Amino acid sequence: MSQSLADSLPGKGGSGLKVWLKASAYTRRLLLGEGGDPWQGAAQFLAYFSQAQGLLRPDVAVVEVGELFDAWLVRHPEVRAELGAKRRLSYPLRKLLEQDEPRQLLAEVVEAVIANLRGQTPLVLAMPSPKHWLLHANQLAGRSDVELDPDGIEDAAMYMADLLRAVSASPVGGVLLEEHPDDATLGETDLERYRPLINVAHHYRWSLALRPRGAAVAESPVLAEFDAVLSSAFQAAMPVSTGVDVSQPLWEGAALPALAAGQFYFVEIPESQRPEFVLESLARLRA
Repeated sequence: MSQSLADSLPGKGGSGLKVWLKASAYTRRLLLGEGGDPWQGAAQFLAYFSQAQGLLRPDVAVVEVGELFDAWLVRHPEVRAELGAKRRLSYPLRKLLEQDEPRQLLAEVVEAVIANLRGQTPLVLAMPSPKHWLLHANQLAGRSDVELDPDGIEDAAMYMADLLRAVSASPVGGVLLEEHPDDATLGETDLERYRPLINVAHHYRWSLALRPRGAAVAESPVLAEFDAVLSSAFQAAMPVSTGVDVSQPLWEGAALPALAAGQFYFVEIPESQRPEFVLESLARLRA
C-alpha cells in the first residue's frame, strides 16, 4: 500500500514532508555513470532506485515517467522515426504514449517500487505537463518550430490521462506535472486545458502537484484543485501546500527562507554536484 502524498503535506493535515527532492539526473550519474540507463527493466530500475533512496532518504519517492519514455525511445529509433508520420500537432505524443512496451514497463516499475516502499513514503509519478510533453514529443519528431495551441494541449492531457489508466490498479500516492523550464516563452498556461488529466487523478483519488515556471498560473482558479505547488516565485493559497524551491540559494550557500504554514522545501540537485556537498546541504535543510 502506498502512502498518499496529501497525507504528508503540511497544511493538509500531514507533517511528514519537509524536503522534496528532484534528483534523478544526479543519482543516475553518481550510481550508473555518464549515460547510465536504469530503465531497461523493472528489476534494474528497482536496484538503482533502492540505492538512490538509501543515499538521499527523500521524503517523497519519485518515478520520472518522461525519462522512462525517453530512454525507451533511444533503444527504439524505429519508433522515433514514426513520430512525425502525421502533421497533427498531438500525433507525436499520441504515437509515443500508445506504445505497449513502455506502458507495461511503467506498470511493472510502479508495482515494484510500491512494494519496496512498504507504505512508508508516498510514490509520486513525475511527468512533463501536457504542454511540456506536447512540445517535447514534437521536437523528438524533428519539428523545430512548433506553435502550441489549446486544442493540442487538451489532446495531450487526454493521452496522458489514458497513460495513467495503465497504472490505475496500483496505489499511487500522487502525480506531479512539471512545466517546461522556458515556459514563459511558450505563451500562457491554461490549466483548464489539463482537465482530462486532472479528472483522472481525482477519480483515482491521487494527489496532484504542479511545478510551474514563473507565477503566471497563480491567478488560475484551477490551481485550487491541486494539492501542492512547487515554486520559487509564489506561495499558493491555502489549503494548497507550497514547496518553496530553494535550489538556487542552497547550492550557492546563501541564506534560506524560513518556512511559513503549509510550506516545505523543494530542491533540484544538479547532475554534476559533489556528493559531499549534497549531503551537507541536505543536512542543513533538514536541520
